[in-house]
Amino acid sequence: MFKGSKKITGFILTGIVALAAFSFAPKSQYEMADGKTIVPLRKIENKAFTRGEKLKYRVHYGVIDAGNATLEVTPDTVKIAKRNTLHMVAKGFTNSAWDLVFPVRDTYESYVDQESVLPWFHKRRVNENGYIINHDVAFNQYSNEAIANKQRYKTDSNVQDMVSAFYYPRILDYSHAKAGDLFVVNTFFDFQNYPLKIKYVGTEVIKTEFGKIKCYKFHPVVQKGRVFKTEEDMTVWLSADDSKVPIRVQANILVGSVKMDLIEYSGLTSALNKVK
Repeated sequence: MFKGSKKITGFILTGIVALAAFSFAPKSQYEMADGKTIVPLRKIENKAFTRGEKLKYRVHYGVIDAGNATLEVTPDTVKIAKRNTLHMVAKGFTNSAWDLVFPVRDTYESYVDQESVLPWFHKRRVNENGYIINHDVAFNQYSNEAIANKQRYKTDSNVQDMVSAFYYPRILDYSHAKAGDLFVVNTFFDFQNYPLKIKYVGTEVIKTEFGKIKCYKFHPVVQKGRVFKTEEDMTVWLSADDSKVPIRVQANILVGSVKMDLIEYSGLTSALNKVK
């Protein structure tokens, strides 16, 4: 591959993404192409994350070191529907030893509106031991619609995709939350609308590779039966600071447990809430 070809490929991809959602842009902020009046997109103050943030996690299956996962808000400055976006990329991959058992190479990308923190375009590329998923979803946040694999779907208002749903809870204010409070995030996943419910548990200080960190603790309410025994078999810890970084994710599943721990970070908007 000749020098600079990766940059050219990235440029072409960026252009395709922009064109895919460009048709969603209204004639003006308050008028769709058919003349219908619309409500402008919401504006949210985001102090939690910005371009350049990189997070790396070690993934354990039981006591086995199975692989790594990364979350990144790239430096890209792509416009979609004439609006600035944040390019979020999530990757999961098994290590060389676990590749012999069940190789995983998963990549999820989202272009998320910078002001409203709502997705315009989502790309899912999954290869798990030969099981392949290729999904492209373009969102119209003005008309609450999504085009996924050439099919049109009606979505809930202020809908999130798989990646942005992981970032959006970091923006919310938990300073006055009480144990048992539910936060609901509308999501569109596998061509279906799903109201993701997140139950607030409280604060907890957990031990990490960086020392003790004070965290907000949550139980995303999961569907029991196929993978989980109970609705509270998944737990997420976000650092109790302005960045609200995911420090640990743990899931108790029918065939064991999976844990994801933060091992590297850079580009945070604030320091982690470390406890001496």
